[in-house]
Amino acid sequence: MAPREQLPFDFDWRFALGNGDDPTKDFGYGFGQSDFSKTGAFKIATSDFQDAGWRPLNLPHDWAVELPFVHDDKGEEESRLLSHGYKPLGRRYPATSVGWYRRMFEIPESDRGRRIWIEFDGAMRNVMLFVNGCFIGRHDDGYTPFRFDLTDFLNYGGKNYIALRVDASFGDGWFYEGAGIYRHVWLTKMDPVHLGKWESVVRPDVKGDAAMLALATIVENESEHPVNASLDWTIVDAAGHVVAQVTSPAQAIAANASMDYQATATVSHPALWSPDEPHLYTVLVKVFVDSTLRDAEQIPFGIRTAIFDPNRGFLLNGEPLKIQGTCNHQDHAGVGAALPDRLQSFRISVLQGMGCNAVRTSHNMPTPEWVEACDRMGMMMMCETRQMSSNPSGLQQLELMVKRYRNSPSIIIWSIGNEEWALQKGDMAKEGARIAATMVAHCRQLDPTRVVSAAVNGDNEQGVSDALDIIGFNYHTEYPDAFHKKHPNRAVFGSETSSAISTRGEYTSDATKNTVNSYDGVVDWGQTPEQWWSFYGSRDWLAGGFAWTGFDYRGEPTPYGWPSINSQFGIVDMCGFPKDYYYYYKAWWGKTPSLHVFPHWNWQGKEGQEIPVWVYTNLDEVELLLNGKSLGIKKVPHLGHVQWPVVYTPGVIEARGRRNGQTVLIERRETTGPAQKIRLTADRPEITADRQDIVIVTVEALDEHDRLVPTANNKIAFRISGAGQLIGVGNGNPNCLESDKEPKRSLFNGLAQVIIQSTDKAGQILIEAIEDEPAEHPLRSATLSIRTRELASKPERIG
Repeated sequence: MAPREQLPFDFDWRFALGNGDDPTKDFGYGFGQSDFSKTGAFKIATSDFQDAGWRPLNLPHDWAVELPFVHDDKGEEESRLLSHGYKPLGRRYPATSVGWYRRMFEIPESDRGRRIWIEFDGAMRNVMLFVNGCFIGRHDDGYTPFRFDLTDFLNYGGKNYIALRVDASFGDGWFYEGAGIYRHVWLTKMDPVHLGKWESVVRPDVKGDAAMLALATIVENESEHPVNASLDWTIVDAAGHVVAQVTSPAQAIAANASMDYQATATVSHPALWSPDEPHLYTVLVKVFVDSTLRDAEQIPFGIRTAIFDPNRGFLLNGEPLKIQGTCNHQDHAGVGAALPDRLQSFRISVLQGMGCNAVRTSHNMPTPEWVEACDRMGMMMMCETRQMSSNPSGLQQLELMVKRYRNSPSIIIWSIGNEEWALQKGDMAKEGARIAATMVAHCRQLDPTRVVSAAVNGDNEQGVSDALDIIGFNYHTEYPDAFHKKHPNRAVFGSETSSAISTRGEYTSDATKNTVNSYDGVVDWGQTPEQWWSFYGSRDWLAGGFAWTGFDYRGEPTPYGWPSINSQFGIVDMCGFPKDYYYYYKAWWGKTPSLHVFPHWNWQGKEGQEIPVWVYTNLDEVELLLNGKSLGIKKVPHLGHVQWPVVYTPGVIEARGRRNGQTVLIERRETTGPAQKIRLTADRPEITADRQDIVIVTVEALDEHDRLVPTANNKIAFRISGAGQLIGVGNGNPNCLESDKEPKRSLFNGLAQVIIQSTDKAGQILIEAIEDEPAEHPLRSATLSIRTRELASKPERIG
């Protein structure tokens, strides 16, 4: 019998909206009271059901992003539509809150005798699963993985039918969460004698020039006979060289029982994992019964130390390292919550470009590909569960998160929750202390190697804070100094900071246009980047912090309501295009000289008026020139910026940054001409033809001298032909009500983004962009060609 196979199960699905109110529009589901009375009676999951009218699609899929925007402010701030980006989900919208997925699949006769599971990385939100007419099970939270054993229900050597009803009427959070099967699905086939799900653990302990590895796992015997099973552990480095090998002796495992296994290994002169050098090792664990391989899995891990010290802050591998972090939700322009894997690494690279070295998964268990990309790319993580509760559901969510990711070196903090006001202080503080103590103890039992914290918007003097290993403050910079003096043995960090707001490319706050200026926009409870980092960056005992937020996100439109449909908290917009704040962080978080001058210099109609000109830089001093005339030299304050009032005259503003008296960098902003043409730029010239890989295309409007026109808002239409398809468009405009799925999009302040996915055919993707509904002098069109290459090998899932 073959060892484990974990096969992608994302392709060739069909989808249709159901109805949460009318069974006749929900394919008869719940029409009477006898649906569950007999096993095998669900026709929708049999060959008798006709789904020819359903839409074909591949997973991951978020149907919420496809829905129109609805202006519904019932309940004002408490309205789910407002907080979820004005998408019609909820019990008041039964026609768009339920979706059905269906597909046929074949299971060969040779699989008889294996255990076969269907595994979901996550779906939003209440899932009912049916296979071959039988009800299999349900799952009712939107972020944890879940799986079902299909072994007894399958037709071996023939066709099988699966149907899922997904109800997104209820959400888990107060932010945009999407709807549907928005994470990957897998079909896992394994021997009856196999490793337990997420039970294999590698715990490195660095001692001098060596690392001791404590290895542990569980072997399950789902056969009808007892077996004697032994394990082989092989540790390889990033180059594939074997660096250690050890065997766990055979143990007897009774039928339908399990057994714990442990071993130790030593890695000499280990390559330590860090943001600068994210070295990864892999352990290959194999299960043998009478010398026959029965199961195996590969587990990536890293070797490093991570310590939070009350006086020295955070130490990685023994060296102080400031956490330069951002909080992030999981959605992106064009695709909603259903991010292709490549977008995960794209988003990390955008954040790393400004010196960000850590992310917080606000406020839920992250998707596996986000964590894997952080491991691979050197991005540290504060990994947060969704429900702060010690009830069975809350503890199960926490346990799944810790078990799933406890081998990931990027994770440095487990977080048990966010801003649970009732549990932090007051009448329920005692309950909060008990709930947190139970959750912290559960984390320590599952993973004693990491600290446990929570994001608290208070003084951290009671309630949930009592049990925490390290103290996280949300905002409230009036508290940490006093807390540190009173509790000198408790490590402190900023679990959520800043909440600065701005609209990319806008330099005045205008409530009639729902825009926020890019200089110093901030909410009542927040601080500008300069304000919060001047605090956290200047105290050695503070470990650093996580700014709210790295990316703009759908929902929670702040500071305005309709027609704003996403937040403006991001340091970059929904597409990942940097706002000016990005360059403050690049200056003070980055390791190389940096200089950024703003705003743009297209201010027709404001001749003779003063325009504030700001410069973010980590150089010593800056000279500003207008059309070649010096406006003076200013010293740059530590962790600060410099600025000038400049009377607008068309032409060029130029900033010259100096260090030790020498000009190091020069940045200019020029008055451009009108937009004349379109430019398309891809993040990569070649992608894989696997129906999953993507190319991210930036769309720009240029003048006749190829300069970006920072005020252009032309609408662009796209045509995609060849070996690819458009899956999403965006422009970063928080007030844009255009479709994320139609092949057209208005530029916003000169920019837009197109996301294109490969097919399974190698060849070329041709992207054409023309102005939609052009004026008298239309923009010149643009084309771009992307190569797609054959998939080198069958996709595999690790872990």
